[in-house]
Amino acid sequence: MLPSPTAFARGLPLRTFAIATIDKAFSVSKKSAFTTTTSGSSEPELCFDNVIIGAGVVGLAIAERLSRQPKTTTLVLERHASFGMETSSRNSEVIHAGIYYPVDSLKTRLCTRGNRLLYSFCSQHSIPHARIGKWIIGSEPDQFLYLRNMKERAEKLGVPMHFLSMKEAAHEEPNVIAKEVLVSPTTGIVDSHALMECLEAKFQSRGSDVVYHTSVSSISATSSGYRIRTSDTPPTIIHARNVINSAGLYADDVAAMIAPTSPYRIYPCKGVYYTFAGRCPPVKRLIYPTPEKNLRGLGVHSTVDLAGRVKFGPNAFYVNSKEDVGVQEDDDVSQQFAEAVSKYLRGVTRENLRVDYAGIRPKLSGPGDPFHDFVIESSKEHPGFINLLGIESPGLTSSLAIAEHVEKMLGYDRVDDGWDNI
Repeated sequence: MLPSPTAFARGLPLRTFAIATIDKAFSVSKKSAFTTTTSGSSEPELCFDNVIIGAGVVGLAIAERLSRQPKTTTLVLERHASFGMETSSRNSEVIHAGIYYPVDSLKTRLCTRGNRLLYSFCSQHSIPHARIGKWIIGSEPDQFLYLRNMKERAEKLGVPMHFLSMKEAAHEEPNVIAKEVLVSPTTGIVDSHALMECLEAKFQSRGSDVVYHTSVSSISATSSGYRIRTSDTPPTIIHARNVINSAGLYADDVAAMIAPTSPYRIYPCKGVYYTFAGRCPPVKRLIYPTPEKNLRGLGVHSTVDLAGRVKFGPNAFYVNSKEDVGVQEDDDVSQQFAEAVSKYLRGVTRENLRVDYAGIRPKLSGPGDPFHDFVIESSKEHPGFINLLGIESPGLTSSLAIAEHVEKMLGYDRVDDGWDNI
């Protein structure tokens, strides 16, 4: 009896998976689209219709989407021991409304669609989430203008937003300091781990697979698609008709494997989070200041998780390493956070802040650069090879919509699953 997909996912090397898959290939229900061969070589060779590199929330969402296609096979490769070990698990876990970015951008289009899809998916599959709403606050004239422009943009997008009177604001959140409050009622929070766990379970239940502890060392084009070589010893060769590069922080490295002159570079931008360690949580919903003009970050905002714990962050600063997620108590940084938060929230001091965790944003815009949209593209030279680069915020919210977008780019017919027929 073969190990379950979960057994593969939780520790068996790809070579073990490959050998087992060779035995399995002649009995699987999708065998008309799936072939496996050893070619007399010491390197096992696998063949899949779709190979996704990266098991973050976006990669898992794409796998869930493509696994619905009849007579096709899908494999996810992930270098870590489990899903979502990088950006997908080190963020604010916010379901965004899609109101910050240019109206014609992919970020806006995919976030507004993804917002509806994500709420529907979470409701259908009992994934913990809450539509708690967000306040975007202003205290100065230029911020008031920003809020009015944001509301106008939201109206064009069909995203509900409204201003709150100061009397209502003081009643709802007495600790908030603001002269204007713009409410985004469709913003919420989600358990990102439960979401990723559900996506993984769904595509595995349809016969697709995910293999962890597996890095890609090279990719080359062939007459029928792409040849992927893994970095395990000995390596495994995987033939794929389509390759989806969803490698997050390392998507630029993967893109360069097939196109060495790729113009894209990921700039790692670190963000640290602090948690409120006082007795009484100062707020019960998301509170955001107006963002930085270049949208490098949305400011040191206040978020609430599903357990009611209040967090502040992230800040935003560029680092040299994509692995630099370490944090430590730093009085100067704590003071900076306290000063930033105390501009819009009472009761927050350096003494009741504790450093919590950090994440790295995979930015396509470097220091001083203007806004950069998501990049989701294929090229004439490499059809069927789709790069996803710069999938930072609102990537979590957009994940299910990105999966729809990739499905369409690959030329597949849409296959609804009930919850997404909206």
